Amino acid sequence: MKLVLFGNTFQTKKSIHIQKLLNVLHSLNVELYVDASFYQFVKQELNIAFTPTGIFEGNQFEADLAISMGGDGTFLKAASRIGKKNIPIIGINTGRLGFLADISPEEIENTFTRIMQGDYKTEERKVLQIECEGQELKGYPYALNEVAVLKRDSSSMISIHTTVNGEFLNTYQADGLIIATPTGSTAYSLSVGGPIMVPQSGIMALTPVAPHSLNVRPIVIRDDCEIMLDIESRSHSFLVAIDGRSESCHEGTRLTIRKADYTIKLIQQPGYTFFNTLRNKMMWGVDSRQ
Repeated sequence: MKLVLFGNTFQTKKSIHIQKLLNVLHSLNVELYVDASFYQFVKQELNIAFTPTGIFEGNQFEADLAISMGGDGTFLKAASRIGKKNIPIIGINTGRLGFLADISPEEIENTFTRIMQGDYKTEERKVLQIECEGQELKGYPYALNEVAVLKRDSSSMISIHTTVNGEFLNTYQADGLIIATPTGSTAYSLSVGGPIMVPQSGIMALTPVAPHSLNVRPIVIRDDCEIMLDIESRSHSFLVAIDGRSESCHEGTRLTIRKADYTIKLIQQPGYTFFNTLRNKMMWGVDSRQ
């Protein structure tokens, strides 16, 4: 089996389990190709010497399976580089709260032994595509979690004129607006009061960030809808954050957001259920007084 490995290159503590992973993969006799930046990080920062089958840069790779080692942020970056390659991703969680990277370091050996035996399943997750009229985005215009429109360099709110399938919905006067997939519903959107959405539910949510009016609430719509945003700002610019990757846009840029023509495949362990993961990550049922 041919594997590609991505990892967190910013925090040493999030990669301290790499040696265990390398030992397990070596024992399973897999072909391992490593992202060049992560390979240099492991050698220089962790002082671990190893010889992978190959090293790759950018998106010049093919594989049967991709490994993301870090937190959900690392997973999102890996997903953006995999894009339409249709390579399933497994996330080893060495961060904090992980919904995408949900394999603990203690489960590495058992998990990859099972994978080599074909004992796993994949789950497809919807992706959002964003288009800009009047300005070209520099980064990858697809989001697994969310697209967020946010104010920039000003304490003043922005006005976000929003239409859905050509019909006017609302002008959000707020610090921003998040359009989240079910995968992203437990991320940024959740932190500002958005709903948790079950994967495969065929919906997405529009969640305002610090709206001026308390009457403005999140709304859930079908994921085959097309959303169009026109933004007004006193600073004449605003930010577009795509899975956390931010870039500035000038006022007058029209944004169109719709479901992408591909999905991202997540590898899940046998027995995985979304509700079980939700209970564990959100600590539902745990007595906080103890």
